Amino acid sequence: MNLLYYGDNLDVLRRHIAENSVDLIYLDPPFKSNQDYNVLFAEKDGTRAAAQFKAFEDTWEWNQAAAAEYEAVVEAGGRVSDVMQAFRRFLGTNDMLAYLTMMAPRLVEMRRVLKPTGSIYLHCDPTASHYLKILLDATFGATNFRNEITWKRRVGMSSAVHESNRFGVCTDILLFFAKSEASPFNPQYNKNSPEYQTYIAERFTMVDENGRRFQATSLVNPAFRPNLIYEYKGYKPPHNGWMITKEKMEQWDREGKLYFPKDKTARLRRKSYADELRGMPIQNLWTDIPEINSQAQERLGYPTQKPEALLERIIHASSNEGDTVLDPFCGCGTTISVAQRLKRQWIGIDITHLAIGLIKSRLRDAFGDAISGSYRVIGEPVDLSGASALAKDDPYQFQWWALGLVGARRSEQKKGSDQGIDGRLYFHDEENGKTKQIILSVKSGHVNVSHLRDLRGVIEREKAEIGVLISLEDATKPMRTETTAAGFYKSPWGNHPRLQILTIAELLDNRRIDYPPTINVTHRKAPRAEGPQPEQLVFAPEPPSIARKRTD
Repeated sequence: MNLLYYGDNLDVLRRHIAENSVDLIYLDPPFKSNQDYNVLFAEKDGTRAAAQFKAFEDTWEWNQAAAAEYEAVVEAGGRVSDVMQAFRRFLGTNDMLAYLTMMAPRLVEMRRVLKPTGSIYLHCDPTASHYLKILLDATFGATNFRNEITWKRRVGMSSAVHESNRFGVCTDILLFFAKSEASPFNPQYNKNSPEYQTYIAERFTMVDENGRRFQATSLVNPAFRPNLIYEYKGYKPPHNGWMITKEKMEQWDREGKLYFPKDKTARLRRKSYADELRGMPIQNLWTDIPEINSQAQERLGYPTQKPEALLERIIHASSNEGDTVLDPFCGCGTTISVAQRLKRQWIGIDITHLAIGLIKSRLRDAFGDAISGSYRVIGEPVDLSGASALAKDDPYQFQWWALGLVGARRSEQKKGSDQGIDGRLYFHDEENGKTKQIILSVKSGHVNVSHLRDLRGVIEREKAEIGVLISLEDATKPMRTETTAAGFYKSPWGNHPRLQILTIAELLDNRRIDYPPTINVTHRKAPRAEGPQPEQLVFAPEPPSIARKRTD
């Protein structure tokens, strides 16, 4: 069963993921590597109260929550406790220690949920990779370390690289650990690398009648074998004899695998075809997978998005079809999408409704509407009371969740400066026509007609076609009158109210925005996945909602 959890991954791991149930874990935890290096290691007294963890904000910092988590890790005892105490003596109380403190109990839980044959890949940058490796040594055992993989994620041609007081950083680190010696590994190969293509061009210089490139390789036995000394079609045997029997030689001849020189005094050889080779074995330096840039087809606009090719390599190397893959910081869902395409079961966890909404859209774009029946989202509001509780607990999470119900993109403006715009939808309703937009405003508190009048002004200012107010409260009669007065947007499919109101109750009842039934281009759509459609699953009753916990 595929599962997508909204909540604190530590809480989800402890309460919902069974021991020895996962085959592969990939995690790319947030980390403020763009912060000044000295600030990361500056001493903090830890008295400041923890702030709410937000999407795209790497807020691991030494505060009351981090101090309490540190005490819990130390009191648990064992090697992880020893390492954390050593870190504190060496680092002091600072943001780097907070980051390691928050990672420690999560790694302990990840080891618990991994099968004895499981593997884990931790994606990080060089700022913290050495500390994390020591923490992984303590958690999984130093003998279970497999590789430190260096991924060249960008070319590094920016002028900033040369203006800095250090060499530019264009790599990430992936720390690869197994849970035990029994953890399997599937070697990976690359046929497209420049080195391999040069090797093929230099070594496989001959072409057969079918256009297949080959090289003629020796059939001489390295040791003296008198039973393999025989003449074949006028070609004399080598002194030590042939490498194969006469029966095998005849078979290869029938299969076109022998190379016969025109000069029969020359040596008979075997045709070794380039297209039969697997490729160049992948080592621990990955330079062949480019980052997600502005032109990448799979780009979704998520700041920390990783390329699908990166996850394909990891999933192919350390899992097989039917295995379960876990990503506890799943972000925009690259791990999930690739696992689905490669016929793995998957579990994703994220603490923002923004990410959960994007993942659902990504899966639908890649695999079609049928995908929604193959997984369950746990932890999202499923009724009005749950929505009200979320709005009271965290208005911004409520906003992201509400926008996700209609597949909208959040406003790119910073909080407090959104200029009346919480989200946008984009559409095309004419061939080769301009992109049209829908402006969305989300209200979790009391609403009245002034909110609609403000939204109407935003529509006119932005030259948008439609405006939608999403509210937790029911609309008043004056609000309904205001929507009527705004008129209609006319499309080839009919008339659509320029000003619309949708309540959360209506959205939960599957009512949607009235706009032309064309392609929604709100997010960069995930490429359509190839292969069979997902199997429809039958689910047990919904488990209790996750009790949300903050992570910082």
